Amino acid sequence: NAEYMGEVEEMVPQPVFVDADFNKNYGKGGVTVPPKKKVNWKSMCAKLPCGQTPQQESERAKMFRGFDANGNGYISLAEIDKGLKDICQCEALFDCKPAIMRAYQAAKASQTNRQEFSRDYVEPNEFRILLVYLKRYFELFLLFEDIDTSSDRRLTLQEFQKATTKLQSWGVTVSDAASEFRKLDSNGGGFVLFDEFCDWA
Repeated sequence: NAEYMGEVEEMVPQPVFVDADFNKNYGKGGVTVPPKKKVNWKSMCAKLPCGQTPQQESERAKMFRGFDANGNGYISLAEIDKGLKDICQCEALFDCKPAIMRAYQAAKASQTNRQEFSRDYVEPNEFRILLVYLKRYFELFLLFEDIDTSSDRRLTLQEFQKATTKLQSWGVTVSDAASEFRKLDSNGGGFVLFDEFCDWA
């Protein structure tokens, strides 16, 4: 993650859920879980220009204008969703609504001195942070999905226990899987959801 997180990881506070009309059930009930498929990580990352070179900044500005369908200088969650599919053509990322929601929340939370009307939108100066977080949370979603062998978008203790060797290969040592699982399961529901996994990771 360090390759593309840089200073952004330090500057963005913990996201807070925003209850706007489009956002209420985004990534939650009623979403069909797509089958697991191989993702060309390098190709996907190339479609999200996060760098700070003049070329990347130019690509990012053009991309923002493409996402900003009504040209008002702000992009909503719905516009982000549509832009990922139609402009970036990131089908794999478009399917990962939980990752998109986390990135959207984090980007908005990166600026504290916002106007009231703009709190549900991502502004141009937050767009790079949005793309950085899209990469970060999509990567975490792929890891989460790899552990989630039942493909129900929640982890059981058994799935977590079986993944300890895999976690070790990712640089995470879990000496007591049951105890660590209880830490992840912040609401005590008996399952670990993607948001809980992200908070832990």
